[in-house]
Amino acid sequence: MAKHLLAIDQGTTGSTAIVVTLEGETLGKKNVEFAQHFPQPGWVEHDPEAIWTSVGAAVGGAIAEAGIHAGDIAAIGITNQRETTLVWDRATGKPIFNAIVWQDRRTAAECDRLKASGAEALVRDRTGLVIDAYFSGTKVAWILDHVDGARARAEKGELAFGTIDTFVIHRLTSGGVHATDVTNASRTLLMDLAKLAWDDEMLAMFKVPRAVLPKIVPSAGHIATTKGAGFLPDGLPITGIAGDQQAALFGQACFAEGDVKCTYGTGAFALMNVGATPTKSKHGLVTTVAWQIDGKTTYALEGSAFIAGAAVQWLRDGLGIVKSAADIEALARKVESSEGVAFVPALAGLGAPYWDQGARGTITGITRGTTAAHIARATLEGIAFEVWDLVHAMTADAGRPLNSMKIDGGASRNDLLAQFQADVAAVEVVRPTEIESTGRGAAMLAGVGAGLADLGTAARMVKLDRSFHPTISAADRAAHLRRWEQAIARTRSSLTT
Repeated sequence: MAKHLLAIDQGTTGSTAIVVTLEGETLGKKNVEFAQHFPQPGWVEHDPEAIWTSVGAAVGGAIAEAGIHAGDIAAIGITNQRETTLVWDRATGKPIFNAIVWQDRRTAAECDRLKASGAEALVRDRTGLVIDAYFSGTKVAWILDHVDGARARAEKGELAFGTIDTFVIHRLTSGGVHATDVTNASRTLLMDLAKLAWDDEMLAMFKVPRAVLPKIVPSAGHIATTKGAGFLPDGLPITGIAGDQQAALFGQACFAEGDVKCTYGTGAFALMNVGATPTKSKHGLVTTVAWQIDGKTTYALEGSAFIAGAAVQWLRDGLGIVKSAADIEALARKVESSEGVAFVPALAGLGAPYWDQGARGTITGITRGTTAAHIARATLEGIAFEVWDLVHAMTADAGRPLNSMKIDGGASRNDLLAQFQADVAAVEVVRPTEIESTGRGAAMLAGVGAGLADLGTAARMVKLDRSFHPTISAADRAAHLRRWEQAIARTRSSLTT
């Protein structure tokens, strides 16, 4: 009997595949990057064919490293960059336009128009989300309105919309299955959060024809079977799907109400398990589906900071301050503090809890004595401050203190960042040995969906690396937070002058 799980983690800058055992041992892992496209300021696109090629290469590499035959895979889990949007021809499977990435801001004006019309309260109540170009709804409409004949074809049922999970499933099944899970559907602005179904009023508001929509399925269970994928044999069951942040929440075994994790990737994303009833945020967060298993739905509060690791990439690629992202910690440690320098990394606007689409990054407190090391340290601190904003709003919404926070993602390797996070959030920060919780969560969901594991088995797959505890005084913490609040105020006021 096959006892290996394959996770496909399709991310913003590359695709990763991992092969794990039911005991949680990683046997093989492969990441394959692909190009980012920036056709205009504020626009971010991916070539769907490049995404698909990277998925195949990652899967092949992970299986080869694991030293197994593809037929030894018992189940497949898929996780993905969530709001990134594609539309393709149902007959040929060929996308009609590049994928519009979650970071893309081209529909900001349309979002502003909808908010000005007074639609935000209804949207928040129905979907748990705010009206923002981040989410998929306005992206779908943009494609249908800017590709010749697309809207008419969509209304005839000739085109299919999907987030990346849907596209990957379509390709893995040779077009046989058009489906998305509840977590990804909850990020579209088109799903009723309570009913877990596409909502006609939202479809009309965002001008998305029902005919293009995929079927909504649970996060675990038999969803599809591979056919004609090329790099995988036919007949392998696909039994787990979740958007990347929900997969990370599952991968960190945040199964109890009140459990919190934060993933430091391109952006930073904090989620709190709030149980079986969706908690409506009053502090700028969104409410989303965490997962649905065996007919039971778990919800989460989520805060998203659009730029985290991407700020470090900007220091590397835009300013040339570091040669590699891994160099930033050593550079930042050359100084004892940022000496008053504050960096608000609003390079793609401000997400939660501000939702300021027009915000731009700012660096304040610079003097003649400011060095690259101060800016490096301020960058790491800025990421931690962003997460503090999210956690502060989260505890206010949930009405409970936060005792610990589990962290993962590439930037979580940075000890300086993790320690400063513990200091400014005044909370224990816990890091697992396997920081790629997204892929692990998809594998765990696949195991549960295939009947090979339960939540107890999944929890045992998570191993602890180390914990970081607050080390600074309350007065020092308050001073840090005042500096951040002043920088945020300057960032936001600069937009209106």
